[in-house]
Amino acid sequence: MMGADKSKDSKSGKTEDVKIDKWDTSALKNALDDAAKKVLLDTYGYKESHKLVDCRLFICTIAVGFATFALIWDYLRPFPESRPVLITCVSLSYFVLMGVLTVYTTYCEKGFFLVALEKDKTGVDPDNVWHLSSYLKKYDDIYHLTMSYMDGKTKKTTSAEVSKSVAQFFDEKGYLCTENFSPVVVSLRSTITKEKKEK
Repeated sequence: MMGADKSKDSKSGKTEDVKIDKWDTSALKNALDDAAKKVLLDTYGYKESHKLVDCRLFICTIAVGFATFALIWDYLRPFPESRPVLITCVSLSYFVLMGVLTVYTTYCEKGFFLVALEKDKTGVDPDNVWHLSSYLKKYDDIYHLTMSYMDGKTKKTTSAEVSKSVAQFFDEKGYLCTENFSPVVVSLRSTITKEKKEK
């Protein structure tokens, strides 16, 4: 995470507090995203799923494969003999695969920074899935966190969103106050759980 490091906070006595540059929007968002992820994984024992990221990496690997093939081909058969292969590889790896990657990140990843699996206690039913996504506009102090839940059996989705000023979660020195932020994530999950029981 850019702009973030870990150090000791003498006031709280904690040895692993997160400190960031308060004026770096990306660092603010990343620190809060990591803290929200930690709550779901550590507090509730959910297991992180890496399928979405793995698929993105697979698409990128194919693109790199085309580029490598073009490089080797050009070495073995120097330009202009390699021209048709270079044009084909550039077209496939850049235009086509970048288009596929854009569609994938827009409609499949949907900005999720965490996909967590809630295992069925009996081991019979499919896993329930929790998603976390967020955004923080540049030069804005309002952090928007969205949590969604998909039932493994019915595939029905429930979601909730909270918007808070980042000033509530960081002190003057740029340390993340997890004791202020964690309850927000817990409350968001409780809202979804309550709605799920009422349905």
